[in-house]
Amino acid sequence: MRIATWNVNSVRQRLGHLLDFLKEAEPDALCLQEIKCLDADFPRAEIEAAGWQVETHGQKTFNGVAILSRSKLEDVRRGLPGDEGDEQARYLEGVLPLGNGVVRLASIYLPNGNPPNTEKYPYKLGWMKRLTAHAEMLLEHEEPLVLAGDYNVIPEPRDARDPAAWVSDALFLPPTRAAFRELLNLGLTEALRSTTEAGGLYTFWDYQAGAWQRNNGIRIDHLLLSPQAADRLAGVKIAKHVRGWEKPSDHVPVMIELN
Repeated sequence: MRIATWNVNSVRQRLGHLLDFLKEAEPDALCLQEIKCLDADFPRAEIEAAGWQVETHGQKTFNGVAILSRSKLEDVRRGLPGDEGDEQARYLEGVLPLGNGVVRLASIYLPNGNPPNTEKYPYKLGWMKRLTAHAEMLLEHEEPLVLAGDYNVIPEPRDARDPAAWVSDALFLPPTRAAFRELLNLGLTEALRSTTEAGGLYTFWDYQAGAWQRNNGIRIDHLLLSPQAADRLAGVKIAKHVRGWEKPSDHVPVMIELN
C-alpha cells in the first residue's frame, strides 16, 4: 500500500497539480492539508471522476483536511478529541483495508503557533497534547496506524537548511520539539528517519527570498507509524520535483510504501 501526505495549500487552486500527482504517483491513499474550503466547495466531482473516494473536513478560507482513497474510508472521525470548543478543521481519521486486515489513517494539520508570544502558541502545544492523548488510545488497538500530515514541527537542526534562522520560531522552539518527541515516545516511528539519517531532506520551501532556488528548506511534513505499520514499511520518498511545478504549493508530497 502506498500512502502519501501533502499540504496542497488550497485544493481548488492546485486541482490540476493534485490530479497530475495522483496519476503520476498512484497512491492508494492521499492525506491532504490546507484544502482551504468548506466540504461543499471541495472539487469532489473531478476527483471522483478520476477514480477516487473522498472524505473531507473543511473550513472556509483556512485549514481543512481530506483523505482521498481507492477504497472507501470507514469509521470516519472528523476533528481531534479533547476540546469540544475547537472549531478549526485540522484532523480527519478513518480505516482502509490492508491485506487481510486494516490500516487506520489520519490526515493532520497541526497548528503553526506563530507568533509564539500570542495565544496561537499555547493553542499549538495544547493541540499536540490532545494528539498525543488520542494517539495513545489508538495504539491500544494494536493495528497498523499512520498519522500523516503537516506537523509544523522541525524535529532536529538537520531538518532545516539554516537552523539558526528558526530558533525563535514556533516550529523549532524547544517546547515544540519536546512535544513531538513525547508523541514519538508513545512507540511511534517517524517513517523517514527510520530509513535515513541524512540531512538536506526538506518538504517545505517558502515562497519568499528565493528559498526554493537556494534549497533553503525545512522538513515539517511527517508520517508517524505504529509498530504494526513500521514492521510493514518498505520505503519512503519525498516528491521534491513537485515544488518546481508552475504555481506550486510551498509543500511537497511525502510517500511511504507498506507491504
